[in-house]
Amino acid sequence: MSTQKKIMVSGIQPTNKLTLGNYLGALKNWVKLQTEYECYFFAVDLHAITSRQDPKELAANTYFALATYLAAGIDLNHATIFVQSHVRQHPELAWVLNCFTYMGELSRMTQFKDKSSRAGETIPVGLFTYPTLMASDILLYQADLVPVGADQKQHLELTRDIAIRINNLYGDLFKVPEPFIPNIGARIMDLQSPENKMSKSVSTDMGAVFLSDSAKEIEKKFKRAVTDSGTEISYSQDKPGIKNLIDIQCAISGKKPQEIVASYQGKLYGHLKVDTANCVIGELKPLQEQTQVFLSDKAELQRILSKGAEKAAVKAEATLRKVYDAIGFAPTHS
Repeated sequence: MSTQKKIMVSGIQPTNKLTLGNYLGALKNWVKLQTEYECYFFAVDLHAITSRQDPKELAANTYFALATYLAAGIDLNHATIFVQSHVRQHPELAWVLNCFTYMGELSRMTQFKDKSSRAGETIPVGLFTYPTLMASDILLYQADLVPVGADQKQHLELTRDIAIRINNLYGDLFKVPEPFIPNIGARIMDLQSPENKMSKSVSTDMGAVFLSDSAKEIEKKFKRAVTDSGTEISYSQDKPGIKNLIDIQCAISGKKPQEIVASYQGKLYGHLKVDTANCVIGELKPLQEQTQVFLSDKAELQRILSKGAEKAAVKAEATLRKVYDAIGFAPTHS
């Protein structure tokens, strides 16, 4: 007798091009997990506009992100992929969740504090309510598990709090999701500031390896990567630059950190930088080639996304209708 698969939900903002951190920290894990769970993976373009976007670039980056999902090995027989804005239930449920979320909760979000401090006086309301849209993304699909990095764990905790609060008022409308945090590759750091996560929006061009970078650009970035004082190659928290390079090799090769360290006895930091660059170039080459194959047939890509949005909308509408009925919205007669 077959048991029903648990549901997993995750998405990446299509701002700028995806990074090596997105690939090793998210996409590779999605591919490994997709056969174990019922998966919904999407490009979160509604989240993206919490900062100003060039319209043409946002559209192009959205297609690039989803083509990369497919190129990385997301199998449409196991997973549903779509664009967040193509499923109207996301902002609709987000509004309801706004009404059950407290100002104090949102103001305590670390990511809001960090981003609003850089925005000055022109802080978008959407940046403040970003976590309730993320909660909608998750709760619409009755997710059991959500792959999250450490920077998003606080948002997932808020999602759980909102779900429990509404369930206590109206019955079991939502499944309360659990975080899934991979051990390796979950947090790839900035090559220039290895104390910080590699980011599409915060890292400098030299700090982030983008999936669209050429082999020459990747090599240049790793050769200029910030390392640490001393000469010994070791895996420790007090050598964040070296640790990051080793983590990248581990995420690609599947080796343990100490195996990588042992192979560099008597070698210099320069050897580690060059080898890590070559490791990344070799890993990304087939991904980059396959991404271009998907992008070259825009009609087929749009068909895939349309079909994915239709499938996602069925699941999302079932949740939204249950919520609307529970809180007392008059039913439609369509």
